[in-house]
Amino acid sequence: MVTSKKTLDLIEKLRARGQSFCVATVLRTADSTSARAGAKAVITPEGDLHGFVGGGCVTGAVRRAALQSLEQGEPQMIRVKPKDEVVTTTDVDGVTLHKSSCPSGGTVDIFLEPMKAARILLICGASPIAQAILSVAQCLDAHLIVAASAEDHEKMPGAAAYLDGFDLDALTLDVQDAAIVATQGKRDRDALRAVIGSGAGYKGMVCSRRKLSTLKEELLTEDLNLKAGFETLYAPAGLNIGAIEPEEIGLAVITEIIAHRRQESGQQKRPQDDLDQGVG
Repeated sequence: MVTSKKTLDLIEKLRARGQSFCVATVLRTADSTSARAGAKAVITPEGDLHGFVGGGCVTGAVRRAALQSLEQGEPQMIRVKPKDEVVTTTDVDGVTLHKSSCPSGGTVDIFLEPMKAARILLICGASPIAQAILSVAQCLDAHLIVAASAEDHEKMPGAAAYLDGFDLDALTLDVQDAAIVATQGKRDRDALRAVIGSGAGYKGMVCSRRKLSTLKEELLTEDLNLKAGFETLYAPAGLNIGAIEPEEIGLAVITEIIAHRRQESGQQKRPQDDLDQGVG
């Protein structure tokens, strides 16, 4: 086996954890090299390289290019050649060149494939609408997390992870992630406070305008620092498609999350619709 079991196990472990990494695969070698075609290595966002794709001259180039691929989210092929043979940054076939000072004088072609962590979709609540949102979201490439009371977890099958309540301290959300409150009367304020204070790029709540106004007044009375979060909150959540049934509202919410991600600026708040949907 060219690729070690240890490297393959690491790939599975990182995928299970929902972490980003880059896979480097040796495609071709020429002349004298220590690498073999088919060998793989894993490079983490911290720059750690696990596996073997060649000596020090090769691994340095692989590490730099892998971090670039992770940042850009694009795969690429690189070629590491003896420095005396490298006079341009790109070879005649368009492959990016990297210089090697190794005395062996070999050439190695390596394919770099970034494996970005799936976006997180946090669903707060276990109401019928929360269940519908989860059901629709299962067709997306997203890491689904449910936050609800432990006794309600069984109502939300199919999530990748569950939180008991709305303490999000152990969960890191960033601009690529989404969080939606669909508690529908069960600890609405706790869930909304948690989502408003999170780093999610999309923050939404399924509710009526009247409920939103009441909750906003209560929470801002307690903490004015939440004001910025309310300014980017999608509420009532969901594109206005005239949704009435929970399944329709779930579809409207997921559609809005997708639309938000496709916007040029993920921080832009959509103009509120004239009609409420998902009132609760």
